[in-house]
Amino acid sequence: MDLRLPRPRGPRRGHLAARTTARARGRWAAAAAALVLLAGAGTWTAVASDGPAAVHRSDRVMTMDGGVRLDTSYFTAGPSSKRRPAVLLAHGFGGSKADVRDQAEKLARDGYAVLTWSARGFGRSTGRIGLNDPKAEVADVSRLVDWLARRPEVRLDGSGDPRVGVAGASYGGAISLLAAADDRRVDAIAPSITYWNLADALFPNGVFKKLWAGIFINSGGGCARFEPELCAMYNRVAESGKPDAAAVKLLEERSPSAVGDRIKVPTLITQGQSDSLFPLGQADATAEAIKANGAPVDVDWIAGGHDGGDMETDRVTSRVVSWFDRYLKDDKNAATGPAFRVTRTGGVDSTDGAALLRGASSDTYPGLDSGPHTVALIGGEQRFQNPAGSTPPAISALPGLGGSGGLSQLSSLGVGVSLDFPGQYARFESAPLREDLRITGSPTVTVHVASTSDDAVLFAKVYDVGPGGTRQVLPSQLVTPVRVEGAKNGKDVALTLPAVDHAVQKGHRLRLVLASTDLGYASPAAPATYTVSLRSGGLQVPTAPGVKTAAAPLPSWVWWLPLAGALAALALLVTGRRRTSAPAPDSELVDVPLQITGLSKRYAKSADRYAVRDLSFRVEKGQVLGLLGPNGAGKTTTLRMLMGLIKPDDGEIHVFGHAIRPGAPVLSRVGAFVEGAGFLPHLTGRENLELYWRATGRPPEDAHLEEALEIAGLGDALARAVRTYSQGMRQRLAIAQAMLGLPDLLILDEPTNGLDPPQIREMRQVMIRYAAAGRTVIVSSHLLAEVEQSCTHLVVMDRGRLVQAGPVSEIIGSGDTLLVGTGAPLDAPVVEKVGALPGVLSAVATEDGLLVRLDAGGSAQRLVVELVRLEVPVASVGPHRRLEDAFLTLIGGSA
Repeated sequence: MDLRLPRPRGPRRGHLAARTTARARGRWAAAAAALVLLAGAGTWTAVASDGPAAVHRSDRVMTMDGGVRLDTSYFTAGPSSKRRPAVLLAHGFGGSKADVRDQAEKLARDGYAVLTWSARGFGRSTGRIGLNDPKAEVADVSRLVDWLARRPEVRLDGSGDPRVGVAGASYGGAISLLAAADDRRVDAIAPSITYWNLADALFPNGVFKKLWAGIFINSGGGCARFEPELCAMYNRVAESGKPDAAAVKLLEERSPSAVGDRIKVPTLITQGQSDSLFPLGQADATAEAIKANGAPVDVDWIAGGHDGGDMETDRVTSRVVSWFDRYLKDDKNAATGPAFRVTRTGGVDSTDGAALLRGASSDTYPGLDSGPHTVALIGGEQRFQNPAGSTPPAISALPGLGGSGGLSQLSSLGVGVSLDFPGQYARFESAPLREDLRITGSPTVTVHVASTSDDAVLFAKVYDVGPGGTRQVLPSQLVTPVRVEGAKNGKDVALTLPAVDHAVQKGHRLRLVLASTDLGYASPAAPATYTVSLRSGGLQVPTAPGVKTAAAPLPSWVWWLPLAGALAALALLVTGRRRTSAPAPDSELVDVPLQITGLSKRYAKSADRYAVRDLSFRVEKGQVLGLLGPNGAGKTTTLRMLMGLIKPDDGEIHVFGHAIRPGAPVLSRVGAFVEGAGFLPHLTGRENLELYWRATGRPPEDAHLEEALEIAGLGDALARAVRTYSQGMRQRLAIAQAMLGLPDLLILDEPTNGLDPPQIREMRQVMIRYAAAGRTVIVSSHLLAEVEQSCTHLVVMDRGRLVQAGPVSEIIGSGDTLLVGTGAPLDAPVVEKVGALPGVLSAVATEDGLLVRLDAGGSAQRLVVELVRLEVPVASVGPHRRLEDAFLTLIGGSA
């Protein structure tokens, strides 16, 4: 049965052209009759804002068809007399309108009227969950568009026809696609980490994705919260372990793919690389279908996804705003970004051997099979077992473990968490690669499969195997399941492996594994023997040669930095070149970047008031040390003494064994960034740095200019006049200036001041890349969340004294104690089983999970695997407190 709702429509216009208003007016009048505002349900609230204009929020309950009540919020900023485009902002599955409030307020400040709502069955809205049923959730969106058309603040293209865009992530991303197909008044959309075909996502190649399906049902509040036919479908498939035709049809009818030929508006697609629920192939199908309709489409692969990792929220939000500026505000100068962008988190780009920056891009979307490269595989015919009950299962992804520390992100760091059991898989392997290889897209291979049973279910994956087989990494922890029907007589099967963006280094091997089980999926319960062999052609690997490494785009606004900062830094370097008599270095400290012992500095004209008192700590090579403390803690005074700008009253500072004094020669090994930097605006970035280095009197070959610029990641901007730079670009140029000569010790005092979140993340990468070469970075910052992500060690000061020093993990408390979120308390027997696991010292129940203390041999990865085996409903895993909590505890709330 086709559940799509055909609606009378006027001729489709281009996204900026005029519309035929007569039909729109008639449709609006008919739809408005179905929408009732409950009397007295609207309330206006002024939202506090750091921006130039306050955001006003109006909360309303709206009644939809069938009496369902939706809880909504409406956000505006600026004069109410001004007409502006509108944006409908949808939330993810299991959430509510509260989840998108911050984004709504930002869009309101950027000149949009924003309407958010809790979908049926979520938050305070009534009704049952229909998984974006065309008759329910999709029809609700049209009712919301009707309401926007009546608002005096909203710009109209015709009577009852508001200028409107729709954005959302996951469940909310799908509704944006469906709304664009269902309601021709929608002008632009920005779906994120969502699906094109829900049946394909939950039943890929005829295999039931059982763990994710269970998470879906549980996060929705249980089967009874769903429409009856969905609940019955889930129970039926979960019991049999195999999707039937009716289940596939039901989900397909509620998918954007069912109405894909009607989506003809500009679409910005953001998809997660760390996502075993909605992998990159879903975004590829979306992009290809909408492009075929003639609409503009851009694709952005972010680092995170449903399995965790960095969601790049601020960058993505900025790009969505630019997208809507272009297609809703008609701003032809809005920079919407490249047609394709992918975030790369490490490694070496095979196209030019350069260190990877935050992103790579292309002027065209390459798809998943661009630039195929054949990798020969070795291995003959192999037999392996599907064990009875499919137990024990192999492990690839661990679904549902979100957050910035998602386990799938470990693969980008060269850490593998997957597990295959002997006798349950076949493997085929390449020779060591002769050169670096960048995989961007979906590898393919053809194999021959035979089984002692009628059906065989295989799980295909490609590993990156290090020299000697000592390191095996499954990129993004992704696997392709496939059901092979009629396998008794043998069958050739063309496998399309998961789409990834992964750098394989020279000397590594590629290993194709075909396993009979996987923890996340349902396998046949009956035992069987599988026989597989390779067909000719080897592994076809897409390389997307048109995708080039590039720095992430930055906002265009500019704040001039003080020239005094550059003059002070210049004076420091010139002073550092003076040769003064100094004591011989301490032989025990010559390899120690910094040793501070008993350091004290009194305030001027005071005998007993100290800016710094009896401070001692040590910094080793390769560390990124965060210097933390509230205002007045003595951080800046400490850095000034370290750089030789002021003399301590007591104590000693040794840099690589040399005592620090004004003009000490060892200061030439120190680079400093203090209170910004000033540049000559008419010169290019490169010319400014060359001029600065010449002023130090040091030989040009000592500058290591190219290395410093590569780390700073300014790219082609170096050839432009500095007056054209954004704040973030100036800040990175200043960091490059401090790095000239590649100093062994780099000191950064509040390097992120004045930067927006995307620029702060860029600065974080600069610091991490610099220390990765064995150098040392000391950074003073008040941004605790940023320090937690970028620093390896901390020194916490308060009122001039040392409070605590050590690794970040120890200070936070994540070294041996983890908080496992389960969403609900666990029964006592389950807690006892967890406490008895290998590597666990103790397990204590909390209101919504467990507090688990590990012994010296325990690890988070091993704990999660064991918890999944015990069927503990793991929702999150992380340290038992944040750096902010630890910091406030240490300083007693004085910040």
